[in-house]
Amino acid sequence: MRYGFLIDQNRCIGCHACTVACKEEHDIPLGVNRTWVKYVEKGVYPDTRRHFAVLRCNHCDDAPCIEICPTVSLFRRDDGIVDFDNERCIGCKSCMQACPYDALYIDPNRNTAAKCNFDASRVEMGYKPACEVVCPTQAILSGDLDDANSTISKRIAMEKVSVRKAEKGTKPKLFYTGVEGDLLNPSMLEPQDNYFWADKAPGEDLYALKARDGARTTPGAAREVYDVSHETPWGKMIASYLWTKSISAGVLLLSALFLNMGFEQDAPILSVISPMVSLLFLAATMVLLVLDLKKPGRFFYIFTKPNLNSWLVLGGYVLGVFGLLLTAWLALILTGHGLHPLLLWVTATFAVASAGYSAFLFAQARGRDFWQSPMLFWHLLIQAIAAGAATLTLVGSVLGVTLPLFSWLGHLLVISLCLSLAMIFGELLMKHGSEDAVRAGEILLRGPLKKSFWICVVGLGSLAPIILVLWPIGSLIPNIAAALLALFGLWMYEHLWVRAGQAVPLS
Repeated sequence: MRYGFLIDQNRCIGCHACTVACKEEHDIPLGVNRTWVKYVEKGVYPDTRRHFAVLRCNHCDDAPCIEICPTVSLFRRDDGIVDFDNERCIGCKSCMQACPYDALYIDPNRNTAAKCNFDASRVEMGYKPACEVVCPTQAILSGDLDDANSTISKRIAMEKVSVRKAEKGTKPKLFYTGVEGDLLNPSMLEPQDNYFWADKAPGEDLYALKARDGARTTPGAAREVYDVSHETPWGKMIASYLWTKSISAGVLLLSALFLNMGFEQDAPILSVISPMVSLLFLAATMVLLVLDLKKPGRFFYIFTKPNLNSWLVLGGYVLGVFGLLLTAWLALILTGHGLHPLLLWVTATFAVASAGYSAFLFAQARGRDFWQSPMLFWHLLIQAIAAGAATLTLVGSVLGVTLPLFSWLGHLLVISLCLSLAMIFGELLMKHGSEDAVRAGEILLRGPLKKSFWICVVGLGSLAPIILVLWPIGSLIPNIAAALLALFGLWMYEHLWVRAGQAVPLS
């Protein structure tokens, strides 16, 4: 048994009865929707026509929201319905990033994720979903896709049907008939900075601002004239988490490297101060992750109710083990037992894992094409080296390190920043298989975020530190300034990268 929907767009009149019925059935607060109607117009007045698209959860057979959910709050029932348990949800918002269809939202009353659940309680009692019952034109049809004799199976077999974003491989069970491609694909629409019933909040929709700047105008393109608002799930805390994590991993990784290279005079700093700094920024990373949850009091569910397929869970384990290894490192040193070489390299290995695991987490955010880069793991590792070199430069300038180590830190900072710049522009300028990834990159290079990107990331955060370190070589004040600017540039890039990845609409 596999329940699914068929929506006949030839019948839909855009009355919003399905939206209202859904809200009434589930007591959904204002400002969020489990199902909604999008309006699109074509032509030039007076030769115009309005089309409607009913949008909601697709109850995918290969649902990315289930894969990424760290606490099994989202699950597939035996009848194929993708349901959720808000008693397990920690409000991490990762499911919102994984869903390519904008189907999930944060319930403002419960502070947990929510979405269409096919009116599962009604289905269990043998009733139709409320949206189907109230539709005045019978545009919505539900039923068992595995039953060849069901009405929905017969219509799907005999009519030309479409699904949203088939290329994502999610195997959606929401089918459309009588619909044109641009109605289901937001990349084909001409975005507007206002609607005919309401204005968009100024400055919030980077995609609409990009279109208003004249970067993408297509004669005869369909225009999005009404849609519901969609929250941007991740913000500055996620950018800060990436930043503090890179510092923690980079400091420890470089310290292990230098200790192995024989910098004995700097051993007190490398073997004691560095792991302390690393542990401090690791703690900040974990605090940021918890504070970003809508239900921070449930953070321990990651350990007590884990989904081992989610990189939120696996990453949490990596950070936890890394913290234990750092604690053991410090305990051995401070008690006079000395640092065992095996512990040093195991800790360094987990430093690499801590720096790079986020690449796999963002890869599970399948709704955001801009984050699906095969180079992301290596870029995160290079960023960690840059952050570690900059932080150790600041620590060394205060506590005093030998000139050879100070010089090594400067050269590593320059090399890592050069590599980081090369990877940034390689990613932004290379050909992409996804239009959404291209448009997100344009927002950074030529769109609303271009000033922050070119001035703060490229200029102040990369080129300026490289120049300061190389001229004059080995000077204290320029190297300190270079380290501070590099750390600022790294944070700005994380912030802009996270924003740009969420700027292109999913629905």
